[in-house]
Amino acid sequence: MQTSSFQCPLRGGGCEATTLKKVFKILTLFGFLSASYFGVLLLYNGIRVSSPLAPLQHWGSTGNDKLETPAVVQQVQPNMTTPAPSVPRKEGTKPTEGTTPTEGTTPPDRTQPCPDDPPALVGPLSVDFSQKLTLDEVRQKVSSSLREGGRYQPPDCVSKHKVAVVIPFRNRHEHLNYWLYYLHPILMRQQLDYGVYVINQDGDGVFNRAKLMNVGYVEALKDYDYNCFVFSDIDLVPMNDRNLYRCFDNPRHLAVAMDKFNFQLPYNNFFGGVSSLSKEQYLKINGFPNTYWGWGGEDDDIFGRIGLRGMSISRPDLQTGKYKMIKHVRDLHNEQNPANPGKLSQIGGTMDKDGFNTLNYTVKEIVKDILYTYITVDVQAPPS
Repeated sequence: MQTSSFQCPLRGGGCEATTLKKVFKILTLFGFLSASYFGVLLLYNGIRVSSPLAPLQHWGSTGNDKLETPAVVQQVQPNMTTPAPSVPRKEGTKPTEGTTPTEGTTPPDRTQPCPDDPPALVGPLSVDFSQKLTLDEVRQKVSSSLREGGRYQPPDCVSKHKVAVVIPFRNRHEHLNYWLYYLHPILMRQQLDYGVYVINQDGDGVFNRAKLMNVGYVEALKDYDYNCFVFSDIDLVPMNDRNLYRCFDNPRHLAVAMDKFNFQLPYNNFFGGVSSLSKEQYLKINGFPNTYWGWGGEDDDIFGRIGLRGMSISRPDLQTGKYKMIKHVRDLHNEQNPANPGKLSQIGGTMDKDGFNTLNYTVKEIVKDILYTYITVDVQAPPS
């Protein structure tokens, strides 16, 4: 029986070496595949378990699962910028506690003074009284940045103009709605630290505009350290927000160009409608006369007091000082008083005895609305 034998075809007996090389390659490939398998398994487990920064993924979610964010993720504060003039940001708004400003932004510095030239002013305005406004509608539109009593302070700077706006008033609620609707946004854009005081004369006696303005001066100072006082008729709305409701080196006449007078100054000594005086200027003339009952004369008396105390009147130009008047008939119990013009020749002898130092009145009620402070007073008016 013959025995068959394998004979290597390679010269020099190379078959054993070739077989060993093939075995080594197979083992190497097996080791690489095993390592890859374990590597993939570890990576898969690491994503699901050990990452502290990534959100937890819910595999196979049905759509009702919530995506949870770990506590180590830092919150980012929204970009704090100055709001649009028509919708100012609420005073006192603070960033969320524990947040940091967005990179590249700077929070407003509320310790810096407001600029002399307010940046949000727009100039000429459209004023329309054809659509009636309710007080609730005005509250919804303009009160978001106000505090109780019609108070406002700029949110991004400190105003040096602490202004009390005083309105002598009786039975003109429709006009008051228009005034509040237009004036609050204007005063905000002018970056004033201001409050609105509506001084309502109680009863049906003869109206006394100047005495009510004296009352407004006294009552406003009980609330705040105002340094400027703007006295405004309720039926006048400025047509240019660059007509600044602040005080100047001299007493300021603001309503220089009413539509009622064809946007012209009716006469050189005219000081009616809207005016401003600093606290020092007001006291220097002993305030306003208390004895002008009924319509007419008190504005000319105030003009005379200013001149007698060595001061002059400043005014804006006729374009800036335009006003639109709400048309109406003259109020009852505010008829023209023929006795008033004769008092003008006696100003030099009466101004120190008739004014702030002789003011007497009784407060009947104070209402602090979000739009204004409404003070009803008894001024001891004679019957009409």
